[in-house]
Amino acid sequence: MAPPTPRLVVPVDLRKKPWEQKLALHNRWHPQIPPIAEVKVGELFRVEMVDWTGGVIRDDDSATDVKTIDLSTVHYLSGPIKVVDEKGVPAKPGDLLVVEICNLGPLPGDEWGYTATFDRENGGGFLTDHFPCATKAIWYFEGIYAYSPHIPGVRFPGLTHPGIIGTAPSMELLKIWNERERELEENGLQTLKLCEVLHSRPLANLPSTKGCLLGQIQEGTPEWEKIAVEAARTIPGRENGGNCDIKNLSRGSKIYLPVFVDGANFSTGDMHFSQGDGEVSFCGAIEMSGFLELKCEIIRGGMKEYLTPMGPTSLHVNPIFEIGPVEPRFSEWLVFEGISVDESGRQHYLDASVAYKRAVLNAIDYLSKFGYSKEQMYLLLSCCPCEGRISGIVDSPNAVATLAVPTAIFDQDIRPKTRIVPVGPRLVRNPDVLKCTYDGNLPTTKNPGATT
Repeated sequence: MAPPTPRLVVPVDLRKKPWEQKLALHNRWHPQIPPIAEVKVGELFRVEMVDWTGGVIRDDDSATDVKTIDLSTVHYLSGPIKVVDEKGVPAKPGDLLVVEICNLGPLPGDEWGYTATFDRENGGGFLTDHFPCATKAIWYFEGIYAYSPHIPGVRFPGLTHPGIIGTAPSMELLKIWNERERELEENGLQTLKLCEVLHSRPLANLPSTKGCLLGQIQEGTPEWEKIAVEAARTIPGRENGGNCDIKNLSRGSKIYLPVFVDGANFSTGDMHFSQGDGEVSFCGAIEMSGFLELKCEIIRGGMKEYLTPMGPTSLHVNPIFEIGPVEPRFSEWLVFEGISVDESGRQHYLDASVAYKRAVLNAIDYLSKFGYSKEQMYLLLSCCPCEGRISGIVDSPNAVATLAVPTAIFDQDIRPKTRIVPVGPRLVRNPDVLKCTYDGNLPTTKNPGATT
Protein backbone atom coordinates (compact mmCIF):
# COMPACT_ATOMS: atom_id res chain seq x y z
CA MET A 1 0.00 0.00 0.00
CA ALA A 2 1.05 3.57 -0.60
CA PRO A 3 2.25 5.40 2.52
CA PRO A 4 -0.35 7.57 4.27
CA THR A 5 -0.58 11.30 3.72
CA PRO A 6 1.64 13.17 6.21
CA ARG A 7 -0.24 13.72 9.48
CA LEU A 8 -0.84 17.41 10.18
CA VAL A 9 0.41 17.91 13.74
CA VAL A 10 0.65 21.73 13.85
CA PRO A 11 -1.90 23.60 11.72
CA VAL A 12 -1.99 27.38 11.37
CA ASP A 13 -4.75 29.72 10.26
CA LEU A 14 -3.30 32.82 8.58
CA ARG A 15 -6.47 34.76 9.41
CA LYS A 16 -5.61 34.50 13.10
CA LYS A 17 -2.89 36.03 15.28
CA PRO A 18 -0.12 33.75 16.62
CA TRP A 19 -1.71 33.65 20.10
CA GLU A 20 -5.12 32.80 18.60
CA GLN A 21 -3.97 29.63 16.81
CA LYS A 22 -5.59 26.30 17.65
CA LEU A 23 -2.21 25.11 18.92
CA ALA A 24 -0.53 28.12 20.49
CA LEU A 25 2.79 29.28 19.01
CA HIS A 26 5.77 30.51 21.01
CA ASN A 27 8.65 32.96 20.52
CA ARG A 28 11.15 31.99 23.23
CA TRP A 29 13.38 29.02 24.14
CA HIS A 30 12.76 27.46 27.55
CA PRO A 31 12.64 23.86 28.79
CA GLN A 32 9.30 24.37 30.53
CA ILE A 33 7.31 25.41 27.46
CA PRO A 34 5.08 22.32 27.13
CA PRO A 35 4.93 20.35 23.87
CA ILE A 36 1.80 20.86 21.78
CA ALA A 37 2.17 17.68 19.70
CA GLU A 38 3.83 14.26 19.80
CA VAL A 39 5.29 12.23 16.94
CA LYS A 40 6.88 8.80 16.66
CA VAL A 41 10.15 8.04 14.92
CA GLY A 42 9.64 7.04 11.30
CA GLU A 43 6.31 8.85 11.09
CA LEU A 44 5.84 11.36 8.26
CA PHE A 45 4.18 14.48 9.64
CA ARG A 46 3.44 18.05 8.58
CA VAL A 47 4.09 21.29 10.44
CA GLU A 48 2.64 24.61 9.27
CA MET A 49 4.15 27.98 10.17
CA VAL A 50 3.25 31.66 10.05
CA ASP A 51 5.93 34.01 8.76
CA TRP A 52 8.42 34.98 11.43
CA THR A 53 6.56 38.22 12.30
CA GLY A 54 3.16 36.54 12.58
CA GLY A 55 1.69 38.56 9.72
CA VAL A 56 2.91 42.01 10.76
CA ILE A 57 4.66 42.66 7.44
CA ARG A 58 2.09 43.08 4.69
CA ASP A 59 1.88 42.88 0.91
CA ASP A 60 1.32 46.60 0.33
CA ASP A 61 3.01 49.74 -0.98
CA SER A 62 4.68 50.95 2.22
CA ALA A 63 7.69 50.06 4.37
CA THR A 64 6.18 51.64 7.48
CA ASP A 65 5.35 48.19 8.89
CA VAL A 66 9.06 47.33 8.74
CA LYS A 67 10.10 50.63 10.32
CA THR A 68 7.71 50.35 13.26
CA ILE A 69 7.73 46.58 13.92
CA ASP A 70 7.93 45.44 17.54
CA LEU A 71 10.91 43.06 17.44
CA SER A 72 10.28 41.85 20.99
CA THR A 73 7.67 39.47 19.55
CA VAL A 74 9.81 37.45 17.11
CA HIS A 75 10.32 34.74 15.97
CA TYR A 76 6.97 32.94 16.10
CA LEU A 77 7.66 29.19 16.13
CA SER A 78 5.51 26.09 15.67
CA GLY A 79 6.04 23.56 18.44
CA PRO A 80 7.45 22.31 20.71
CA ILE A 81 7.00 18.79 19.31
CA LYS A 82 7.80 15.81 21.51
CA VAL A 83 9.52 12.86 19.80
CA VAL A 84 9.19 9.27 21.06
CA ASP A 85 10.52 5.95 19.75
CA GLU A 86 8.52 2.93 18.55
CA LYS A 87 7.85 1.88 22.15
CA GLY A 88 6.70 5.34 23.20
CA VAL A 89 9.94 6.16 25.08
CA PRO A 90 10.84 9.83 24.56
CA ALA A 91 14.17 11.11 23.33
CA LYS A 92 16.49 11.62 26.29
CA PRO A 93 19.19 14.17 27.12
CA GLY A 94 22.38 13.03 25.43
CA ASP A 95 20.58 11.60 22.39
CA LEU A 96 20.74 13.01 18.89
CA LEU A 97 17.47 13.91 17.19
CA VAL A 98 17.62 13.36 13.43
CA VAL A 99 15.12 15.54 11.55
CA GLU A 100 14.75 14.83 7.84
CA ILE A 101 13.11 17.42 5.59
CA CYS A 102 11.05 15.39 3.12
CA ASN A 103 9.08 18.26 1.59
CA LEU A 104 8.43 21.97 2.16
CA GLY A 105 7.01 25.08 0.55
CA PRO A 106 4.74 28.11 0.94
CA LEU A 107 1.26 27.62 2.30
CA PRO A 108 -1.30 27.26 -0.53
CA GLY A 109 -2.99 30.59 -1.23
CA ASP A 110 -0.16 32.58 0.39
CA GLU A 111 2.46 32.43 -2.36
CA TRP A 112 4.32 35.66 -1.69
CA GLY A 113 7.12 36.91 0.54
CA TYR A 114 9.19 39.95 1.42
CA THR A 115 12.76 41.08 2.00
CA ALA A 116 13.53 44.12 4.11
CA THR A 117 16.02 46.20 6.04
CA PHE A 118 15.17 47.50 9.47
CA ASP A 119 15.54 51.07 10.63
CA ARG A 120 18.98 51.52 12.19
CA GLU A 121 17.46 52.24 15.60
CA ASN A 122 14.98 49.38 15.45
CA GLY A 123 16.83 46.25 14.40
CA GLY A 124 19.52 47.51 12.05
CA GLY A 125 21.48 44.96 10.05
CA PHE A 126 24.91 44.01 8.73
CA LEU A 127 25.27 47.26 6.74
CA THR A 128 22.98 49.45 8.83
CA ASP A 129 25.62 52.19 9.07
CA HIS A 130 25.45 52.48 5.26
CA PHE A 131 21.71 51.84 4.90
CA PRO A 132 19.93 53.26 7.99
CA CYS A 133 16.43 53.46 6.47
CA ALA A 134 13.74 50.81 6.64
CA THR A 135 13.10 49.34 3.18
CA LYS A 136 10.96 46.53 1.74
CA ALA A 137 10.63 44.55 -1.47
CA ILE A 138 7.69 42.23 -2.16
CA TRP A 139 8.27 38.95 -4.02
CA TYR A 140 5.75 36.76 -5.83
CA PHE A 141 6.21 33.08 -6.55
CA GLU A 142 5.74 31.30 -9.87
CA GLY A 143 6.30 27.67 -8.89
CA ILE A 144 10.00 27.44 -8.02
CA TYR A 145 10.72 30.99 -9.24
CA ALA A 146 10.50 34.36 -7.49
CA TYR A 147 10.25 37.85 -8.97
CA SER A 148 9.75 41.29 -7.45
CA PRO A 149 8.08 44.39 -8.91
CA HIS A 150 10.46 46.39 -6.71
CA ILE A 151 13.62 44.87 -8.19
CA PRO A 152 12.77 44.52 -11.89
CA GLY A 153 14.85 42.48 -14.31
CA VAL A 154 15.62 39.75 -11.79
CA ARG A 155 14.11 36.24 -11.52
CA PHE A 156 15.54 33.15 -9.83
CA PRO A 157 14.63 29.74 -8.42
CA GLY A 158 14.32 29.57 -4.66
CA LEU A 159 16.14 27.17 -2.36
CA THR A 160 13.36 27.00 0.22
CA HIS A 161 14.29 26.20 3.82
CA PRO A 162 13.38 26.83 7.47
CA GLY A 163 15.50 29.55 9.05
CA ILE A 164 14.91 28.08 12.51
CA ILE A 165 14.84 24.49 13.69
CA GLY A 166 16.04 23.56 17.16
CA THR A 167 15.49 21.62 20.35
CA ALA A 168 14.55 22.97 23.75
CA PRO A 169 17.49 23.84 26.05
CA SER A 170 17.93 22.42 29.53
CA MET A 171 17.90 24.83 32.47
CA GLU A 172 21.66 24.46 32.75
CA LEU A 173 22.17 25.38 29.10
CA LEU A 174 19.68 28.25 29.33
CA LYS A 175 21.68 29.68 32.23
CA ILE A 176 24.88 29.47 30.18
CA TRP A 177 23.23 31.35 27.31
CA ASN A 178 21.83 34.12 29.50
CA GLU A 179 25.06 34.68 31.43
CA ARG A 180 27.37 34.90 28.42
CA GLU A 181 24.99 37.06 26.38
CA ARG A 182 24.41 39.44 29.29
CA GLU A 183 28.18 39.81 29.67
CA LEU A 184 28.45 40.68 25.97
CA GLU A 185 25.60 43.18 26.04
CA GLU A 186 26.92 44.94 29.16
CA ASN A 187 30.63 45.05 28.29
CA GLY A 188 31.02 44.38 24.58
CA LEU A 189 31.09 47.98 23.41
CA GLN A 190 34.08 48.69 25.67
CA THR A 191 36.00 45.48 24.96
CA LEU A 192 35.32 44.43 21.35
CA LYS A 193 36.94 46.39 18.54
CA LEU A 194 34.60 44.85 15.97
CA CYS A 195 31.78 46.97 17.42
CA GLU A 196 33.49 49.96 15.76
CA VAL A 197 32.92 48.41 12.33
CA LEU A 198 29.65 46.46 12.69
CA HIS A 199 26.84 48.61 14.01
CA SER A 200 23.89 46.29 14.68
CA ARG A 201 22.50 46.94 18.14
CA PRO A 202 21.83 45.59 20.69
CA LEU A 203 24.83 43.30 20.87
CA ALA A 204 22.61 40.60 22.35
CA ASN A 205 18.85 40.30 22.82
CA LEU A 206 18.39 39.41 26.48
CA PRO A 207 15.31 37.78 28.04
CA SER A 208 12.35 40.15 28.21
CA THR A 209 8.74 39.78 29.25
CA LYS A 210 7.75 42.31 26.57
CA GLY A 211 6.20 40.51 23.62
CA CYS A 212 6.78 37.11 25.21
CA LEU A 213 4.57 34.24 23.96
CA LEU A 214 4.99 30.88 25.72
CA GLY A 215 2.62 28.58 23.88
CA GLN A 216 -0.02 27.08 26.15
CA ILE A 217 1.21 28.97 29.23
CA GLN A 218 -1.18 31.86 29.78
CA GLU A 219 0.28 35.35 30.09
CA GLY A 220 -0.02 36.84 33.56
CA THR A 221 -0.06 33.54 35.44
CA PRO A 222 2.66 32.87 38.05
CA GLU A 223 4.13 30.20 35.77
CA TRP A 224 4.30 32.66 32.86
CA GLU A 225 5.89 35.36 35.02
CA LYS A 226 8.60 32.94 36.19
CA ILE A 227 9.47 31.61 32.75
CA ALA A 228 9.21 34.88 30.80
CA VAL A 229 12.01 36.58 32.74
CA GLU A 230 14.52 33.84 31.87
CA ALA A 231 13.35 32.43 28.51
CA ALA A 232 15.92 33.03 25.77
CA ARG A 233 15.15 35.05 22.66
CA THR A 234 15.14 33.19 19.35
CA ILE A 235 17.35 35.71 17.49
CA PRO A 236 20.74 33.87 17.35
CA GLY A 237 21.66 30.31 16.56
CA ARG A 238 23.05 28.43 19.56
CA GLU A 239 23.99 24.94 20.74
CA ASN A 240 20.41 23.74 20.18
CA GLY A 241 20.43 24.77 16.52
CA GLY A 242 17.82 27.52 16.40
CA ASN A 243 18.15 30.48 14.05
CA CYS A 244 21.05 29.19 11.95
CA ASP A 245 19.65 30.44 8.61
CA ILE A 246 21.47 27.79 6.58
CA LYS A 247 20.04 28.25 3.10
CA ASN A 248 20.90 24.73 1.88
CA LEU A 249 18.65 22.94 4.41
CA SER A 250 16.02 22.17 1.81
CA ARG A 251 14.37 18.98 0.52
CA GLY A 252 16.26 15.87 1.49
CA SER A 253 18.37 17.55 4.18
CA LYS A 254 18.92 16.07 7.62
CA ILE A 255 19.60 17.95 10.84
CA TYR A 256 21.30 16.15 13.73
CA LEU A 257 20.21 18.09 16.81
CA PRO A 258 21.48 17.55 20.36
CA VAL A 259 18.78 16.62 22.87
CA PHE A 260 18.79 18.45 26.21
CA VAL A 261 15.31 17.61 27.62
CA ASP A 262 13.00 14.60 27.61
CA GLY A 263 11.20 14.38 24.27
CA ALA A 264 13.66 16.78 22.58
CA ASN A 265 10.78 19.29 22.23
CA PHE A 266 11.88 20.70 18.89
CA SER A 267 10.36 23.75 17.23
CA THR A 268 10.65 25.30 13.80
CA GLY A 269 9.70 28.44 11.92
CA ASP A 270 11.03 31.45 10.00
CA MET A 271 10.37 29.92 6.58
CA HIS A 272 12.39 31.28 3.66
CA PHE A 273 11.60 30.91 -0.04
CA SER A 274 15.20 31.89 -0.80
CA GLN A 275 18.20 33.41 0.98
CA GLY A 276 21.76 34.44 0.22
CA ASP A 277 24.60 33.32 2.46
CA GLY A 278 24.72 35.61 5.48
CA GLU A 279 21.17 36.99 5.11
CA VAL A 280 22.97 40.32 5.21
CA SER A 281 20.02 42.73 5.37
CA PHE A 282 18.85 40.93 8.59
CA CYS A 283 15.20 40.68 7.50
CA GLY A 284 17.01 39.38 4.56
CA ALA A 285 15.60 36.19 3.12
CA ILE A 286 12.37 36.04 1.15
CA GLU A 287 10.32 35.65 4.30
CA MET A 288 7.05 33.73 4.07
CA SER A 289 4.56 31.44 5.76
CA GLY A 290 5.05 27.80 4.91
CA PHE A 291 5.01 24.12 5.75
CA LEU A 292 7.48 21.33 6.43
CA GLU A 293 6.90 17.60 6.00
CA LEU A 294 9.33 15.87 8.34
CA LYS A 295 10.44 12.51 9.65
CA CYS A 296 12.44 11.95 12.84
CA GLU A 297 14.83 9.35 14.21
CA ILE A 298 16.56 9.10 17.59
CA ILE A 299 20.23 8.14 17.95
CA ARG A 300 20.52 6.99 21.55
CA GLY A 301 23.63 8.42 23.23
CA GLY A 302 24.47 10.24 19.99
CA MET A 303 25.73 13.46 21.59
CA LYS A 304 28.67 11.72 23.26
CA GLU A 305 29.28 9.50 20.25
CA TYR A 306 29.27 12.15 17.52
CA LEU A 307 29.49 15.68 18.97
CA THR A 308 32.70 17.05 20.49
CA PRO A 309 32.15 19.75 23.14
CA MET A 310 33.92 23.01 22.26
CA GLY A 311 33.76 24.64 25.65
CA PRO A 312 33.92 24.01 29.39
CA THR A 313 30.91 21.65 29.61
CA SER A 314 29.41 18.73 27.69
CA LEU A 315 26.60 21.09 26.66
CA HIS A 316 28.91 23.22 24.49
CA VAL A 317 28.17 21.30 21.29
CA ASN A 318 26.75 22.19 17.89
CA PRO A 319 24.41 20.38 15.50
CA ILE A 320 25.49 18.61 12.33
CA PHE A 321 23.72 19.31 9.06
CA GLU A 322 23.45 17.03 6.02
CA ILE A 323 22.62 18.95 2.86
CA GLY A 324 19.97 17.45 0.57
CA PRO A 325 20.32 16.70 -3.15
CA VAL A 326 17.96 19.39 -4.46
CA GLU A 327 19.19 22.89 -5.27
CA PRO A 328 19.23 25.37 -8.19
CA ARG A 329 22.00 24.83 -10.72
CA PHE A 330 24.03 27.81 -11.92
CA SER A 331 27.10 27.55 -14.13
CA GLU A 332 28.35 31.15 -14.24
CA TRP A 333 29.13 33.36 -11.27
CA LEU A 334 30.61 36.80 -10.70
CA VAL A 335 32.69 36.71 -7.52
CA PHE A 336 33.43 39.74 -5.34
CA GLU A 337 36.34 39.72 -2.89
CA GLY A 338 36.72 41.48 0.42
CA ILE A 339 39.67 41.77 2.78
CA SER A 340 39.86 42.74 6.44
CA VAL A 341 40.36 46.46 5.78
CA ASP A 342 37.41 48.69 6.67
CA GLU A 343 35.94 51.68 4.84
CA SER A 344 38.29 54.11 6.58
CA GLY A 345 41.30 52.15 5.32
CA ARG A 346 42.11 50.75 8.75
CA GLN A 347 43.74 47.33 8.84
CA HIS A 348 42.13 44.58 10.92
CA TYR A 349 43.76 41.29 11.85
CA LEU A 350 42.32 38.26 10.02
CA ASP A 351 38.76 39.52 10.62
CA ALA A 352 36.36 37.58 8.40
CA SER A 353 33.41 39.79 9.36
CA VAL A 354 35.15 42.92 8.10
CA ALA A 355 36.22 41.05 4.96
CA TYR A 356 32.69 39.83 4.24
CA LYS A 357 31.27 43.31 4.83
CA ARG A 358 33.69 44.67 2.26
CA ALA A 359 32.84 41.90 -0.24
CA VAL A 360 29.14 42.73 0.06
CA LEU A 361 29.79 46.47 -0.30
CA ASN A 362 31.93 45.78 -3.37
CA ALA A 363 29.12 43.74 -4.91
CA ILE A 364 26.46 46.37 -4.14
CA ASP A 365 28.52 49.19 -5.62
CA TYR A 366 29.35 47.19 -8.76
CA LEU A 367 25.82 45.97 -9.46
CA SER A 368 24.36 49.45 -8.96
CA LYS A 369 26.24 50.45 -12.16
CA PHE A 370 23.67 48.43 -14.12
CA GLY A 371 20.69 50.59 -13.38
CA TYR A 372 19.81 49.60 -9.85
CA SER A 373 19.74 51.54 -6.62
CA LYS A 374 22.10 50.38 -3.91
CA GLU A 375 19.09 49.57 -1.72
CA GLN A 376 17.78 47.25 -4.42
CA MET A 377 21.10 45.41 -4.62
CA TYR A 378 21.44 45.19 -0.82
CA LEU A 379 18.09 43.43 -0.60
CA LEU A 380 18.82 41.24 -3.63
CA LEU A 381 22.17 40.01 -2.29
CA SER A 382 20.47 39.16 0.97
CA CYS A 383 17.81 36.94 -0.61
CA CYS A 384 19.05 35.57 -3.94
CA PRO A 385 20.99 32.24 -4.00
CA CYS A 386 24.44 33.85 -3.78
CA GLU A 387 27.33 31.97 -2.19
CA GLY A 388 29.47 33.42 0.61
CA ARG A 389 32.87 31.95 1.44
CA ILE A 390 35.77 32.46 3.81
CA SER A 391 38.46 32.00 1.19
CA GLY A 392 41.48 32.76 3.37
CA ILE A 393 41.92 32.85 7.15
CA VAL A 394 45.67 32.21 7.63
CA ASP A 395 47.57 34.83 5.62
CA SER A 396 48.20 37.65 8.09
CA PRO A 397 46.95 40.29 8.33
CA ASN A 398 44.08 39.86 5.86
CA ALA A 399 41.23 37.43 5.98
CA VAL A 400 39.69 37.03 2.53
CA ALA A 401 35.95 36.60 2.04
CA THR A 402 34.11 36.23 -1.26
CA LEU A 403 30.54 36.65 -2.44
CA ALA A 404 29.59 34.79 -5.63
CA VAL A 405 26.53 36.04 -7.52
CA PRO A 406 24.89 33.84 -10.19
CA THR A 407 24.81 35.91 -13.37
CA ALA A 408 21.77 34.09 -14.80
CA ILE A 409 19.37 35.74 -12.36
CA PHE A 410 19.63 39.05 -14.27
CA ASP A 411 18.00 39.86 -17.62
CA GLN A 412 21.20 41.61 -18.75
CA ASP A 413 24.88 40.75 -18.94
CA ILE A 414 26.50 42.07 -15.76
CA ARG A 415 30.09 41.01 -16.54
CA PRO A 416 32.85 43.61 -17.01
CA LYS A 417 33.39 44.50 -20.68
CA THR A 418 35.92 46.39 -22.75
CA ARG A 419 33.24 48.91 -23.67
CA ILE A 420 31.89 51.36 -21.12
CA VAL A 421 28.73 50.42 -19.27
CA PRO A 422 25.88 51.78 -21.44
CA VAL A 423 23.84 54.74 -20.31
CA GLY A 424 20.29 55.52 -21.26
CA PRO A 425 16.72 54.49 -20.56
CA ARG A 426 17.63 50.81 -20.05
CA LEU A 427 19.44 51.76 -16.84
CA VAL A 428 16.43 53.42 -15.26
CA ARG A 429 15.01 50.40 -13.44
CA ASN A 430 11.84 51.54 -11.73
CA PRO A 431 10.16 51.24 -9.35
CA ASP A 432 12.68 51.20 -6.52
CA VAL A 433 12.25 49.38 -3.22
CA LEU A 434 9.73 50.75 -0.75
CA LYS A 435 11.57 53.09 1.60
CA CYS A 436 11.03 55.10 4.77
CA THR A 437 13.04 58.04 6.09
CA TYR A 438 15.68 57.58 8.78
CA ASP A 439 14.77 59.96 11.60
CA GLY A 440 17.68 59.24 13.95
CA ASN A 441 20.93 61.15 14.31
CA LEU A 442 23.54 58.39 14.14
CA PRO A 443 26.23 59.05 11.52
CA THR A 444 26.12 57.20 8.20
CA THR A 445 29.31 55.46 7.10
CA LYS A 446 30.57 56.68 3.73
CA ASN A 447 32.90 54.78 1.46
CA PRO A 448 34.93 57.62 -0.10
CA GLY A 449 35.91 55.51 -3.10
CA ALA A 450 32.41 54.23 -3.96
CA THR A 451 30.12 55.52 -6.66
CA THR A 452 27.29 57.82 -5.61
